[in-house]
Amino acid sequence: MSVGLASSTVTATRAVTTARTARPRRPRSVKGIPFTILGIVFLAIMVFPVYWMVNTSLQATSGAATATWFPFSPTFAGYQAAFAQQGQNFVSSMIIGLGTVVLTLAVATPAAYGLARFRMRGTRPLLLVLLITQMIPAIVIANALYTLFNNIGLLNSYLGLILADSAVQVPFAILLMRAFMESIPPSLVEAALVDGANDFRAFVSIVLPISRNAIVTAALFTFLGAWGDFLIALTLTSTPAVRPITLGIYNYIGANVTDWGPVMATSVLASLPAAVLLIVAQRYISAGALGGAVK
Repeated sequence: MSVGLASSTVTATRAVTTARTARPRRPRSVKGIPFTILGIVFLAIMVFPVYWMVNTSLQATSGAATATWFPFSPTFAGYQAAFAQQGQNFVSSMIIGLGTVVLTLAVATPAAYGLARFRMRGTRPLLLVLLITQMIPAIVIANALYTLFNNIGLLNSYLGLILADSAVQVPFAILLMRAFMESIPPSLVEAALVDGANDFRAFVSIVLPISRNAIVTAALFTFLGAWGDFLIALTLTSTPAVRPITLGIYNYIGANVTDWGPVMATSVLASLPAAVLLIVAQRYISAGALGGAVK
């Protein structure tokens, strides 16, 4: 009798298991539909200002609020006015951005390597200071540099703006590249030293090629920071000769409140370098920000 009861129990268990297995499961794609819809909504909210900027730049309208939802009769008059009136500001921003990248990398790259490879007394306090500098508002740095630059004649100059932007970008670049360089096996550098290379040759021939992703990431963020700077340029410049595009848009709005086509066209053109760089260097950014892998 006990054998029959056990046999009945096993049969019932198998029946329940079969029923559970046969129960239809909701496909994973159906479960993800609400999250997909939510992501599309958030993306639309974030992209809509960019679309409206491009849309308004292609319309001959007196204001951004009076533009239609789609440019049925597009015109490029706004872009022609933007090139004619803001061309010098684009050149100024490009000079300042590239100069800031060169100076920042020249200072931050060897500094990051030194902090990553050599164990020196005071390294942790120095890293803490670098972190604290990221919390200081740019306007505070600009006001502190104004008196100094005024005394040494660097106001209204490319060099002054490059030095000021580099002072803001160097700490972040050091922290970013140091985190990557710490993952480089010391044996690679030691092998180069054994072969007769000095520390500088090992840094140039071994560390820099391996750290390409981190260097490109630091260069990109440095350029974007210098390209989008407004407060430092507003504080350290007062003439249109070295005025960057951000300050040019600010002044442009005050002079064209009745004609937003050129203003939006200028904004679109000012956004293109950042967009192109992000698209081209996105794989370097992903690898550099995550630390990468050393082969």
